[in-house]
Amino acid sequence: MIRFEVSLSADEAAEKLIAAIAAYPMGLVAHADGQANCAKKGIEVPADQILEVFRPDYAVKVWAAEKAAGIDIPLRIHLYEAGGRTWVAHRPATEVFKPYVNPQLDVLGGELDAIFNQLLATLDPWKLP
Repeated sequence: MIRFEVSLSADEAAEKLIAAIAAYPMGLVAHADGQANCAKKGIEVPADQILEVFRPDYAVKVWAAEKAAGIDIPLRIHLYEAGGRTWVAHRPATEVFKPYVNPQLDVLGGELDAIFNQLLATLDPWKLP
């Protein structure tokens, strides 16, 4: 799991990531804003957002390599507040696909990790590994 603190609000981090996702180009499959959804029910919670990110051509490659791995896509980026700080978490594709013990997924995971590293690098102070 990649987890790091940013000096942005969760909303600011989401905006930067959404712009980076569009520019890459990847696809923003879903954007769930838990804080906003709870507020609609009168419940106050700290910021908590999930960005689900993928692209159709990669989905087809994953399905071709291991149909059962479809449960693990799209990949997610979690933005949240804890302890008065904003955090970003992401499980790399190589980690997500590891249980399948599939060389084709290993290759795809490496490609996707490189893409997600570039997306996450748009958020200072995180740097590419």
